[in-house]
Amino acid sequence: MTEARPCSLEAGVTLVPDAPAAEAVAIGARLAAIYEAIAERSMRELPVFNAALRVEAIGFRAHGDRVVGVLATPWFMNLVVTSRPGGADLPPATAGASVTHDFPGGDFDCVVGEIDGFGRLDSASLFSPMFRFDDPEVVRAVGEAAIEEVFRAPVEAEVVAEREARDPAPPALDRRALLFGRRRAGEDPSCR
Repeated sequence: MTEARPCSLEAGVTLVPDAPAAEAVAIGARLAAIYEAIAERSMRELPVFNAALRVEAIGFRAHGDRVVGVLATPWFMNLVVTSRPGGADLPPATAGASVTHDFPGGDFDCVVGEIDGFGRLDSASLFSPMFRFDDPEVVRAVGEAAIEEVFRAPVEAEVVAEREARDPAPPALDRRALLFGRRRAGEDPSCR
């Protein structure tokens, strides 16, 4: 077994190269620190700021070449997506554009952003503003539930139920209909 050598990530975080989970958590912590500074510098006095809450990175994890998590602040809760260090860059897009990211739980439309001191961050709003919340623990629980749903593949029964709701099965023929030549609704009359 070869010895893992640490690599350096911005903001002084040292990681082992084969540790995507640790990378993701470090990226979440870095984003939380950036948004804590934003909260102190320019958001605290605004009417959308909920002083009962705090900035928190929730459920950050690696997904292929991306890092995905929920970023909660006193003014928003967003699903956020960025590139993994050493991974492929996100496809080119201009700030403010809408891009779609696919996950096991479905496709999510995100707005492309550029964060000073960080770089590109694609975000999908979950809650904004945050006045429905008055407890940071509830915010954390909602964020954890949201990220779990992003990565929860639909159960086959849900997929079948959705398909049947969209395309209902044709009514079955009964013996009388078959014997007396009655057809199902929509059936081609030339079929005999």
